[in-house]
Amino acid sequence: MINFNDFKKVELKVGEILEVDDIPSADKLYLLKVDTGEERTLVAGIKKHYSKKELIGKKIIVVCNLEEKELKGIKSQGMLLAASDDEKVVLLTVDKKIENGSKIS
Repeated sequence: MINFNDFKKVELKVGEILEVDDIPSADKLYLLKVDTGEERTLVAGIKKHYSKKELIGKKIIVVCNLEEKELKGIKSQGMLLAASDDEKVVLLTVDKKIENGSKIS
């Protein structure tokens, strides 16, 4: 269990996927350009669950203050949130229009 003060440290924001690219030699990964109030690069293992066309313009939830991690030589500047079961991965999205960079609280 974490306490509420620890949870408040996690910076969650609404981000819009602007670009989606393949990563050479990565069967599961996409390279995403996301606008969270500032443009950032994310590497996400969602290639088997979403086409590029499905992702462009989608508003997602991003952990923005996660330490950068290098995957396949690319620095990922956050993490998108998704739910999964044994068969599928589903991105967490917003249900109404809201500005990119809006804080999740």
